[in-house]
Amino acid sequence: MLVKTYGSAVYGVNALTITIEVNISAGTKYYMVGLPDNAVKESLQRVASAINVSGFRMPKQKIVVNLAPADIKKEGSSYDLPIAIGILAASGQIPAEELEDYFIMGELSLDGSIQPIRGALPIAIQAQQDGFKGFILPKQNVREAAIVNDLIAYGVENLAQVVAFFNKSEVLEQVKVNTREEFLKNINNYEHDFADVKGQENIKRALEIAAAGGHNVILIGPPGAGKTMLAKRLPTILPPLNLNEALETTKIHSVAGKLAASDALMTSRPYRSPHHTISDVALVGGGMNPQPGEISLAHNGVLFLDELPEFKRTVLEVMRQPLEDRKVAISRARFSVEYPASFMLVASMNPCPCGFYNHPEKDCVCAPGVVQKYLSKISGPLLDRIDLHVEVTPVDFTELASSHETEKSNHIRTRVIKAREIQDLRFADREDLHCNAQMSPKMVRKVCRISEAGTNLLKTAMERLGLSARAYDRILKVARTIADLADSENIELEHLAESINYRSLDRDGWAG
Repeated sequence: MLVKTYGSAVYGVNALTITIEVNISAGTKYYMVGLPDNAVKESLQRVASAINVSGFRMPKQKIVVNLAPADIKKEGSSYDLPIAIGILAASGQIPAEELEDYFIMGELSLDGSIQPIRGALPIAIQAQQDGFKGFILPKQNVREAAIVNDLIAYGVENLAQVVAFFNKSEVLEQVKVNTREEFLKNINNYEHDFADVKGQENIKRALEIAAAGGHNVILIGPPGAGKTMLAKRLPTILPPLNLNEALETTKIHSVAGKLAASDALMTSRPYRSPHHTISDVALVGGGMNPQPGEISLAHNGVLFLDELPEFKRTVLEVMRQPLEDRKVAISRARFSVEYPASFMLVASMNPCPCGFYNHPEKDCVCAPGVVQKYLSKISGPLLDRIDLHVEVTPVDFTELASSHETEKSNHIRTRVIKAREIQDLRFADREDLHCNAQMSPKMVRKVCRISEAGTNLLKTAMERLGLSARAYDRILKVARTIADLADSENIELEHLAESINYRSLDRDGWAG
């Protein structure tokens, strides 16, 4: 008897419907076809044990399982449950009539219990698009799937429950999640706050500008000056995720298996902080079975690279294209996948190996030329993609001990949201542009016009400070964001002057 069940394979952040065909006939062998990987081939032992332990009969006949379309590689253990249900239906132990209405996915343990899967959200979206009535999946993943409208999500704990459901001897409880309520409930739920930071008003101002224009930023300062503390609080002043961004971010984390069972929807912007020993594949994504890397997990959020010069050169260089294109394409011989990677890069570094170059109180003990060599670990093309260079100085004791209340994140965020709304209107006719940082040189010339006095100021600054040509566009972009924060239609002299101040690493002799 031939029976079909339905599941899915995830490629990139999208899913593809897979038909699991099971045919039982005279004979004794078990065949698995349809380009399965080792994890799928090994399903026979898990399926057979789960069926027997759950009190059902594993047929001692010839069983052929085909995963169609047969020219696409099937990976992972999540096909165990639809294969088991297909075998039970083909052997007449459960009726096959309703199987065509459901997506079924889950990994089976030897005792019949069901383990969680990856990519439940994109699979649920695919099931809904293909017109399936419901999705039966592990209980740990059911809240992810339940946020998809017009799709019934059933969370199950073991094989016996699924069999009882199709035999009409047990009713499964549908899990419902109110997407909008879930989204609004935790939208402002952040552990950190800028109110915790004493002093550092100039750094807070720089991060506010970075958040308002979507600019990448590098913090340069001695150990203990508060670089990491400030970077951790940046997501709290970014505009809240909208519903589409939240769904897109949740899909990536679902595919990577990073969502907790209690999470239905990611409502706060991601903050990723990989260690400097990370490999280039772990950062941009890939591997034998491609998975999203750190830059994709930081999509719509912040990627913080602490001690930037300590990262391997190759790791930093692979980021150059994703920083420009805001996506990463991973190509293999048989297929290629694409992951979104629109993130804000925040980097921090010591000014020299000992950490005390330019320190107001401590002396640098590095040998001549060592500081320049240390800074040269960061390539020009990567530095070119960072708009704000901010020098962080240590906070003195009187400020640390002060009981004076500092500004809360939600007050700063209000100003950032207002500036982003101005940019939304400015780029309303461009789907690919959302903030000032994404402007092309052509757009900069059009949007960032300055007066004759401003041109003279910029010319003088570039000559006296020895700023490089690449700094020109960056200064204009940042000045436009500062003007937006001030609700100014034109870029004034004070906006330009403040923007010029954020190009520390471009100055001649900064490390000389």
